[in-house]
Amino acid sequence: MKVVIVESPAKAKTINKYLGKDYEVLASFGHIRDLPPKDGSVDPDADFHMLWEVEDRGAKRVAEIARAVKGASKLILATDPDREGEAISWHVLETLNQKRVLKDVAVERVTFNAITKDSVQTAMANPRAIDQGLVDAYLARRALDYLVGFRLSPVLWRKLPGAKSAGRVQSVALRLVCDREREIETFRRKEYWSLVATLATQAGAEFEARLVGADGRKINRLDVGSGDEAEAFRRDLELATFQVGNVEAKPAKRHPQPPFTTSTLQQEASRKLGFAPAITMRLAQRLYEGVEIGGETVGLITYMRTDGVDMAPEAVREVRGVVAREFGDRYCPDVPRRYSVKHKNAQEAHEAIRPTDPSRHPKQVARYLDADQARLYDLIWRRTLASQMESAQLERTTADIVAQVGPRRLDLRATGQVVIFDGFLTLYQEGRDDEEDEESRRLPPMKQGEALDRRSIAATQHFTEPPPRYSEASLVKKMEELGIGRPSTYASILQVLRDRDYVRLEKKKLVPDDKGRIVTAFLERFFDRYVEYDFTAGLEEQLDQVASHETDWKQVLRDFWQHFSAAIEGTKELRMSEVVDQLNDALAPHIFPDRGDGSNPRACPNCGSGMLSLKLGKFGSFIGCSNYPECRYTRQLAAPSADGEGDGSNPEGGTPGVRVLGEDPETGFQVTLRDGRFGAYVQLGDGDKPKRTSLPKGVKTADLELALKLLSLPRRVATHPETGEPILANIGRYGPYVQHGKVYANLGKDDDVLEIGSNRAIDLIVAKETGGGRRFGNGAAADPGRALGSDPDSGKPVVVKAGRYGPYVTDGETNATLPKGTSADLVNLDDALVLLRARREAGGSKAKGRKGASSRGKAAKSNGTKAAATKTDAKAPAAKKPAAKKPAAAKSAGKSAATKAPARKSAAPKA
Repeated sequence: MKVVIVESPAKAKTINKYLGKDYEVLASFGHIRDLPPKDGSVDPDADFHMLWEVEDRGAKRVAEIARAVKGASKLILATDPDREGEAISWHVLETLNQKRVLKDVAVERVTFNAITKDSVQTAMANPRAIDQGLVDAYLARRALDYLVGFRLSPVLWRKLPGAKSAGRVQSVALRLVCDREREIETFRRKEYWSLVATLATQAGAEFEARLVGADGRKINRLDVGSGDEAEAFRRDLELATFQVGNVEAKPAKRHPQPPFTTSTLQQEASRKLGFAPAITMRLAQRLYEGVEIGGETVGLITYMRTDGVDMAPEAVREVRGVVAREFGDRYCPDVPRRYSVKHKNAQEAHEAIRPTDPSRHPKQVARYLDADQARLYDLIWRRTLASQMESAQLERTTADIVAQVGPRRLDLRATGQVVIFDGFLTLYQEGRDDEEDEESRRLPPMKQGEALDRRSIAATQHFTEPPPRYSEASLVKKMEELGIGRPSTYASILQVLRDRDYVRLEKKKLVPDDKGRIVTAFLERFFDRYVEYDFTAGLEEQLDQVASHETDWKQVLRDFWQHFSAAIEGTKELRMSEVVDQLNDALAPHIFPDRGDGSNPRACPNCGSGMLSLKLGKFGSFIGCSNYPECRYTRQLAAPSADGEGDGSNPEGGTPGVRVLGEDPETGFQVTLRDGRFGAYVQLGDGDKPKRTSLPKGVKTADLELALKLLSLPRRVATHPETGEPILANIGRYGPYVQHGKVYANLGKDDDVLEIGSNRAIDLIVAKETGGGRRFGNGAAADPGRALGSDPDSGKPVVVKAGRYGPYVTDGETNATLPKGTSADLVNLDDALVLLRARREAGGSKAKGRKGASSRGKAAKSNGTKAAATKTDAKAPAAKKPAAKKPAAAKSAGKSAATKAPARKSAAPKA
């Protein structure tokens, strides 16, 4: 028997069918071990010794693999063909060697770029050893990321209350977003005018021509800078006579783009399909691992983490054959196209992303895929075919027009473009982040010397625009251009920035939050070397040299640590006043913008003598006066608007981080927006027990209208159809919920606590009362989860849901928490079935309301396993306690937290 190790159960299932009964294919579920998140996991004083830890989930996988290897003739490591895949194989091999189970067992490493029968069998026939260069590059990258994260983040925590973390690549990506925002803030608009004449030929065909010169002087786009100057030109053009000076038509070609890399796939999927990079990668993973078509499971695309743009020769032949059949020989060029990468640090170790079989038309496979998978496959298929199609042939025409006003000559120009042969454009055209004028309009026929009729003259005012904010697609493109990060990291970097509340998405554009700007400013002032674009790209180049066996990985770490440790040491004596002074200077355009009246933007508008300064508090940052406590002026960090409104200022002072929204018309009490330990909230009045309500998740701020609606909670939504008692909607510490007596049901992510109707509220409560909901988090009715399919043995539907202690999968009877670090978006049916089967074999948890946590903990203990095999089970309160029927989300709708604390303590089971 030969044992094959891959990453995922879906991949294992497919490959097992290809290899037959002489092979046993097992999944490692990604990495089986990692650096524990504590100080000392990488020890620079011990030549960067790395302490690896096998987690509970990894231990189960290792035990399963070790059992299979005993008595096997060969161990074949078939993880993904990139650095991460090489590292997973290395970890498996190292762990099995430590267990001493590989005696007399041959070990081979194989890689394949596509999960098809031919690719897998070819790989099995061409094994190799583990590439130590790729492993060393992985070790260096993990050590660098660990050292930056675990040494730099504590500095942020000490010096910047509220900051969450810093990362080697994450912080550089954040700087890109912040730098662009600074460009926008410091941008000064410039006025300019365009003059366009609408003219007509002798045949009556109209076209437009733009002023480009006057009196022998060239006029560029921004040269006409005032309305008076534009009006003078307009008057002359109104009096001028026009004729064609010269007409020139030039042939041109537009060539197709290469097949997708990871970066370009994420960019195009964002532009054309509206997918976030993380969604794109989840869908691509599913297409790569394969779907069942005609009774056979086949991978539809090649490996999706790559920066290579070329294809295998046999793939090129297949694509060209499909092009000829689908579009005709004219659309297939005589010579196959070859592509190379132009951006920094491209490895080109793998093929571009392409269909494994280009003859599988998107319409044929659509019925085997969900809608988003089908759209992404269609995009990949079109781009691949277009890359081997003929260029589009264009004709670009330029007509120079002469306008004569007495002795004065004015020059105008009209341009146009027509497609003579569409070529690849018949199938695919690449999207753009910022649309440009393609001059695609067609000019009418005209001859040199032909007189033209004037129809109208337009003088139009314009203003220059600041550079646009980054979209997720354009930020990925910029990172790739600079050589920052790698294909496998782009999606996770963007997700981390959003999870840390360093950036937010507004109209599909990335906007830095104040927290992110402060972190970036601090790093630029005190750790500037480590957020420089060139330094980060240079470090990536060194890691590439390690991968290609050109550089010793520990020497890279030594060089980095020598300067980095000194920079960390230099901040120990740093006083908070020094930090604030540097931040005031770095963030001045954002927090102290020019008022336009010549006054000092930092002068306190309340007392007049004090200076405004950044204040750092554990509940957030704000602007305060240097004359505190005599002057208690405060405002939010964001700069005030031009009219002085909406700045959140409080001339009378009060608590920092407090913004006065107005007065409650019923009580006359002041309504304020405040920063609290658990996030922003609104408060009515003051006193010992003022009414407070948290802002809903995802809402960053509030005006008076929203605040009053939130303070009106709990609100009566419906009447229970059986008891006649009211059903209330409210917001608690863990989110919005509905309540009927002592029954609580959390709202789903698409429910609005202020808008939820009676029918929806009744459905949630009834589902909870009949056992359909979960004890904590989103219940089954509140969050139906993502359907994965049906269990082939029982026929029960299997779904993945978001739980209070992490995502889990369930078939309605058994729940299984996902392994740590596994995204719910990446789980498929095969993964879920393996987890549920393992959970049942271990004395699985019952899904009904997730009750019996305490008894399961005892059972697990008696079986010699940890009660925390499923985090939700280990942490959930015991179901038999009366207080346990009330979810934590409803804490604000009953007795105070102080009176409930003993009940919660007594309800919590001991592990």
